[in-house]
Amino acid sequence: MSQTSDQMELREEDIRKHYAAALAMLEGFDHAPRIASAERAPAPERSPGVGTRRAFRSTTPGLVTRRQVRPEGVQLLPRIEGGNGGEGLVTPVEAAVQSALRRAVAIALAVGEQYSDLTGLADLKRSNLAGALAQDKRAAFSEMLTAEALVTLYTFANATAFLLASHAGEDSVEIGDVEEVLTENGQLALHGALWELDQDIAAFATTEPRLVATVLAFAEALMTKVAGRAANAPRLEPFVAAHWKVEADGLNIEGFTPARKARGSALTMTFKKPHEVVGNHIAKYQALRLAKMLMAYDFDRRMNPFAELGGFIFTFMGDGAPGTGKTTLIQMMAGLINDYCQVAGYVFRYQNLSTDNIDSYQGKSGQNARAFIDSIIDPGVIGFGTIDDIDTLAGKRGDRQSSAGQLEITAVLMDAFAGANTVVRGNCTFGMFSNYPENVDDALRQRAGARFLVDGPQTRDDYIDILSLLLGKKHDIPLGEHELFAAQEIKKAVAASFESHNRPKEDGLIRVYERVSRDIGKLDTIAKLGTYLKGIQEADPRFTGRAIKNITDAVKVRAMDFELPDEWMENPELFLFKDYETKFSMIESLRKPITVEMVIQEINRYADSEFRYADKSDEVAIENMVRDFGRSEEAKRRYVAQKAQGDG
Repeated sequence: MSQTSDQMELREEDIRKHYAAALAMLEGFDHAPRIASAERAPAPERSPGVGTRRAFRSTTPGLVTRRQVRPEGVQLLPRIEGGNGGEGLVTPVEAAVQSALRRAVAIALAVGEQYSDLTGLADLKRSNLAGALAQDKRAAFSEMLTAEALVTLYTFANATAFLLASHAGEDSVEIGDVEEVLTENGQLALHGALWELDQDIAAFATTEPRLVATVLAFAEALMTKVAGRAANAPRLEPFVAAHWKVEADGLNIEGFTPARKARGSALTMTFKKPHEVVGNHIAKYQALRLAKMLMAYDFDRRMNPFAELGGFIFTFMGDGAPGTGKTTLIQMMAGLINDYCQVAGYVFRYQNLSTDNIDSYQGKSGQNARAFIDSIIDPGVIGFGTIDDIDTLAGKRGDRQSSAGQLEITAVLMDAFAGANTVVRGNCTFGMFSNYPENVDDALRQRAGARFLVDGPQTRDDYIDILSLLLGKKHDIPLGEHELFAAQEIKKAVAASFESHNRPKEDGLIRVYERVSRDIGKLDTIAKLGTYLKGIQEADPRFTGRAIKNITDAVKVRAMDFELPDEWMENPELFLFKDYETKFSMIESLRKPITVEMVIQEINRYADSEFRYADKSDEVAIENMVRDFGRSEEAKRRYVAQKAQGDG
């Protein structure tokens, strides 16, 4: 076991010496289930009940999905081979699953052995075997055996999911909770897990793609179950603190954190070029900058200089009326990142969280949201996650119209974007988009570090440009006196857009600005700017410390308001493939000084958006109350009229 930086190498010989034991387990062993039922029918998926096992949606009439225990014991290798109808030859997919399981069991046994050596458990086992274990050591011995079982189980599931990730297809299987989790010792724990995996393969693996999907679903469920048990179990610190690397597989074992194989997304969207985004100058400008910021991420250090220097946009909110270009903005940004990653050879992962992820089954919506987050924040990829129509996807707390599933998603997103365990590495960003941001939960909306106002075309030139763009070239209509797309020249347009925020735009904020300026004069010191912020808070109590953080982050983004040269993206050797310290120095040398004008503009930009949301939210609430009062008055009128007729 050799030391490599903060990781220890799990040597290949330490793994391979467990191959014989791993193969013997897969070939067959006897196991009587102690927690799970030996035979049970899975409950239907999306059941409103709690604590049941869910089955996949079968499209095969009469398909049996009951778990069966064979009298000869657990024989996983024959079980896997039985999926091909007894043709006699093992298919490549079946062989891959068998090989991955053998390798995963061997890795789990090796890590369990390492844990045993690190903690002194190996010595206690020898003493116990010899009948010489001291009475005062028995409690510690029992706790260590439980910890060893949890370590072995999690490592087995983690390695299985990692090794099979490249074989995953579009099929998915829901197996429910893993039940046969035994913690007396590592070997018995593996027996229980393999017994239950055998049951799941028999029930769900009706095709080769479903075989892989079943094993992956089992591995994910087992990791979740074991991690939950480990949260309250003692004597796990040596495993959590140690980081192992399996060099041959590229597998990193870091406590109870799942290792993810870097797989990109198969993107089918139509990418847009920057000139095809008409108007939306600041939003387009920041999206262009952010796409290049992501590419500064260092995969060895697992950190981005922009995240360390300040100014990296981890989350942003894009809002605007329907038809103003939010989808086009997403297509442009995803296209840029995809192109940059292809040049650099990086894995790019794009995913959208949509209303399809809201599930009636209790807890499933939250699981979907968590899986979305985990997929994008994977430190082995460049990630871009979008949440379109977030006002309909994430529920507003206190709103009786919000479903349980929507509120689950809100809770997951809030924790992921600014929770106690949130780590911003700078390899990914999340964009929330909405036509009605006033309907988004206040606390969730304030977790958007940047605001992209997607207001679409605004000027005469914008409308000429978008008309010409959408008409295409298959016509003979002359352009007329107009320089096509000149108004979309980004630097000129953005400078004008930022200058427009020297003064606020929303009526409520204008009143605060004018009052504070009248009382204390020009806002040219930190004390005066702080007074302005306090005035905003007095006008809108929702303007909290988180709002100040978002404003200062936006100011830091402005300090990083420089163009990373296109040739740095086109030739990776110039920047992308440099070591972290070199990239850090190159970026720091380009940083601009922070000015009072920047701070005022960003205060006004952010506060304008909050006042705009509040005004819309209040107006909607007032309109609803007016309708309710109208209905009440009409009901009273009809009641009085009907009562008068009845009395007559």
